[in-house]
Amino acid sequence: MSYEFKLPDIGEGISEGEIVKWHVKEGDLVKEEQPLIEVMTDKVTVTIPSPVSGRVSEILAREGEKVKVGQVLLRLATDGGQSATVTSQAVETTPQTQTSQPQVEAQRTQVEGETKRVLATPAVRKLARDLGVDISKVVGTGPGGRVTELDVRNYAEQLKKQAAPPGAAVLVEPTQPKPLSEARPYPLAGTLEERVPLRGLRRMIAERMVKSMYTIPHVTHFDEVDATTLIKLRETLKPAADKKGVKLTYLPFIVKALCVALKEFPYLNASLDDERHEIVLKKYYNIGIATAVPEGLVVPVVRDADKKSLFEVAEEIGRLSEAARQNKLTLEDVRGGTFSVTNIGSIGGVSATPIINYPEVGILGVYRIMKKPVVVGDESIVVRDILPITLTFDHRVIDGAVAASFVGRLKQILENMDELVAATL
Repeated sequence: MSYEFKLPDIGEGISEGEIVKWHVKEGDLVKEEQPLIEVMTDKVTVTIPSPVSGRVSEILAREGEKVKVGQVLLRLATDGGQSATVTSQAVETTPQTQTSQPQVEAQRTQVEGETKRVLATPAVRKLARDLGVDISKVVGTGPGGRVTELDVRNYAEQLKKQAAPPGAAVLVEPTQPKPLSEARPYPLAGTLEERVPLRGLRRMIAERMVKSMYTIPHVTHFDEVDATTLIKLRETLKPAADKKGVKLTYLPFIVKALCVALKEFPYLNASLDDERHEIVLKKYYNIGIATAVPEGLVVPVVRDADKKSLFEVAEEIGRLSEAARQNKLTLEDVRGGTFSVTNIGSIGGVSATPIINYPEVGILGVYRIMKKPVVVGDESIVVRDILPITLTFDHRVIDGAVAASFVGRLKQILENMDELVAATL
């Protein structure tokens, strides 16, 4: 009996994902609840276990391929392996060994010295065997490189034209055009160039950035905050935070200040429903924290930040950052953000123009605190600790005057943090 494993509904309206890693290969015995596959969505990476026990008879999608919810990804033989299967040894055999045994269903070959799965349905494989075609040599034109029935028939026709003796090795040019990289008169490999597949988190980031930039008219407002008082306040509160085991950076202060400002400027804590032509004003304050990880950038969310104390916000930021670094963020950790912050102060830089985390309408950039001369009163010049900040906003929803007023209010709160902290500790 054969069981078809389909991509399940992961939730949050997610309709597709990218296969990051298969934990099994064809021929493997799988137990129920054993990790089967890692799938990355636009929000989180999840490991999906096998719902049944059995032997993997066929893998229908490869790593790096995008798949839809409900799409069949794998077939399991649940009756002790009576359906078409391949042993681990068969997977690792050379092309010559596999060619000498064309009757073995779902065989795998090595193409150009690298192990490569042939994506094809059982019906197409049977057709290839009936026509005497080595399916590993057929270039697939279907989705994800899948070999189709037409591909097999075209290849068989080419073999006939070659009129080669039975059993002879025949090299036939595929009917499909060669990729550009194969058509080049000189190799791309070596010390001059390296091609890295755009997949996984990197591809997800690329797609989201393009969607945000092409959907939202971005405008960035620049300003500076006198952080002298903020620095002193953090130093005062740091011993108490250390006793609680909480790492107190400047970011929790900024998150708390943001919550106050967002309540006064509700259109910054919103999203635009393009289909209904409605602005959705959100009465909850989930602040996304852009977090760098080795693979790229993720944005976990501090939920209900306005209801948390300063130390609670700091503790939650620490938990989310650690989970992000260990690739252990859950769907709950990344969904439902209403406004985001990106902080590169520890790295450096005076300013930047961050890209909005779609479908939000604003993102705050925070940079390195620097000592600068500041004019106080009419003529006095003093040295102050200055924090550069930027606000990138969606000009479809936010006008320039509103954005400037919001930043001005945020600046006022950050420069007078004593009152805010006293009310939230």
